[in-house]
Amino acid sequence: MNRICPNPSCAFPHFVIRDGHFRRKDDSKVIQRFRCKNCGTRFSNATFSEAYRQKKRRVNFPLLKLLASGNSLRRSALLLGIHRTTVERKLSFLGKKCRRLNQESLLKLKGRIHNIQIDDLITKENSKLKPLSVSICVDENRRRILAVEVSQIPAFGHLSRFALKKYGQRKDEHFEGLTRLFQGIAPIVSSEVLVKSDEHQRYPGFVSAYLPKAKHLTFKSERGCVAGQGELKKVQFDPLFIVNHTCALLRANVNRLIRKTWCTTKDPKCLKDHLDVFVYFYNEVLLKKALTPL
Repeated sequence: MNRICPNPSCAFPHFVIRDGHFRRKDDSKVIQRFRCKNCGTRFSNATFSEAYRQKKRRVNFPLLKLLASGNSLRRSALLLGIHRTTVERKLSFLGKKCRRLNQESLLKLKGRIHNIQIDDLITKENSKLKPLSVSICVDENRRRILAVEVSQIPAFGHLSRFALKKYGQRKDEHFEGLTRLFQGIAPIVSSEVLVKSDEHQRYPGFVSAYLPKAKHLTFKSERGCVAGQGELKKVQFDPLFIVNHTCALLRANVNRLIRKTWCTTKDPKCLKDHLDVFVYFYNEVLLKKALTPL
């Protein structure tokens, strides 16, 4: 309950009194009203809520579960009986809220993370000629997703000349994406953390810059199998199984990451929001349910 006047020019914002109540139509909750004795501003407990003035609060968590379970925006709108535009707006709202909750949850593990695995997952922005890189960091012991960042990269391989001809030179923002990733995990993990990754040429520089006392082990990339859409490897023992399995989970549960799908990302910001929603659902719901005995 926040009993502070929201008027920024109020000289005495703490001088407030009760001023009746009302029943909110959306979720049938009784909301207390207040009035500032100094400036006369009226407000309520709902004024300071993240969902302030939302008309469909009841669908927020059901929508979160649908988006983290392999459903597209259109299918989620159909199942919940709401408009697709409402789902788009709520994706942005849920992404922002889940980012905050993920960060708060991560701060509780500060200094207790001793083994991490890092990898990149390749997806696309509306076309294979416009690829995106999803950088992911996972706690090897707890299997929690610590950070996820999205960055655009230029096309590579046999598609590079077609992409250059059709879209021109595409900026490589992978360096900025890895910078955000390591800036997010550096204050949280142990100073002598063990970092495992594949032989990506950019990883050693970031590990030495942001985690100077860490031990970095690299492993040669292996060929992927059909299960897990190429993320799981055709080897008897995979030293990067935790992060590869997490990437396979992302492809299975985030509709726009499935390799053969009609649902593609049109805006990298929406992909980031969608990933943050899944990270929250995975860390706070799926992992806890898996650890709870039946």
